[in-house]
Amino acid sequence: MLQTEKQYVQWQENETLRNALWLSESNHMPPARIVLVDDTTTADDAYRSACEGSSLLWRGDFHNARQLLQALGRRIDRTNERSELRKAKKAAKSTTKSDLVSSKEIPNLFHQQRQLQAQRSRILSRLLLELDANYVSQLRRAPDVSAACTAAFGPLDKAMDESCVLSFRDLQGALGAAGWREKGVPIDSLGLSIFPHYGVFAPTRHEYVQLLLDAPLPAIHDVAYDIGTGTGLLAIILAQRGVPQVIATDLNPRALACANENFTRLELPAVQLQQADLYPTDAPLANLIVCNPPWLPAKPSSSLEYAVYDAKSAMLRGVLQGAKQHLAKHGELWLIMSDLAEHLKLRTRDELLSLFADAGLAVKYRLDTQPKHGRSQDDTDPLHVARSAEVTSLWCLTLI
Repeated sequence: MLQTEKQYVQWQENETLRNALWLSESNHMPPARIVLVDDTTTADDAYRSACEGSSLLWRGDFHNARQLLQALGRRIDRTNERSELRKAKKAAKSTTKSDLVSSKEIPNLFHQQRQLQAQRSRILSRLLLELDANYVSQLRRAPDVSAACTAAFGPLDKAMDESCVLSFRDLQGALGAAGWREKGVPIDSLGLSIFPHYGVFAPTRHEYVQLLLDAPLPAIHDVAYDIGTGTGLLAIILAQRGVPQVIATDLNPRALACANENFTRLELPAVQLQQADLYPTDAPLANLIVCNPPWLPAKPSSSLEYAVYDAKSAMLRGVLQGAKQHLAKHGELWLIMSDLAEHLKLRTRDELLSLFADAGLAVKYRLDTQPKHGRSQDDTDPLHVARSAEVTSLWCLTLI
């Protein structure tokens, strides 16, 4: 989420000290050093400055800024490839890829990949743009980004007439989210589309939907909870399966607005929304609780990563521990989980089962499906061994 307290960034331009409101989706601190760049700046010079910690405020053609960002990305990738090649030569004692990627090395590979991604993001985020108080860019050939920025970041205080500075990547994210919000993400097995908002994880991987359609509803299913609803997809499935009262919760205001829009589009009056940290308050006991928590026990580094990474399995533990107080006598908890964490050696199956038992829950049954996303088929991915073995499951848990 964007910072709530205003922060400002300063730079020298035409012998004048300029300042503007600083916008950062990842809550990055305002850059301490800014250099002006334009169409005459070479990609090599821009890359060198960015690697040295300078932020680059673009003053050229808008489309050339996009090309510069792509050029920076290629230089980062080449640098990383050379580094990986040096490491591979150093470890050339092994004769096969499977030997190189041993079970002990996989967790290190995962953390190394995350570090590389974070470093890549930091460098690319140093290319900045300035927009006026109406989110209008004065750059040549700049598109109209005002509606996308207002939807993503909220309106600026026009009375203050402040310009703002943000990373080109954050602007691209806002424009991409506007596109998703307009055209939607098709969910073929449901025959409908989900419309994500900026800052809400889009359900582009939805092989688990069929698991929710195949799982038999409890004999009594008059009340269900969807914990951490996000776009509202799981709540929609429950409502379409005939659950008469569905209570969907989320802590993120963006997610609540997104889910509400999706429920309204589909005319689902049976679904209620509540801003809550996991479980709803003042609600009847649930016969069914569904939750698709983040699958990997690692620390998220941005708002979107909260949908993927769950530091110390905090959300998973909270959902499991709270089930006893919120499930009806013969109720069920449907937990949608990938076992990728197990293949990455971040958590064992025994540890997962112990979390169930410690919460007073027993496994009634489990439904499995194989991933269909592109990364599971990409044998050039350093983590291909783990991704290709991944299984996504619906764990049906009941009170002991």
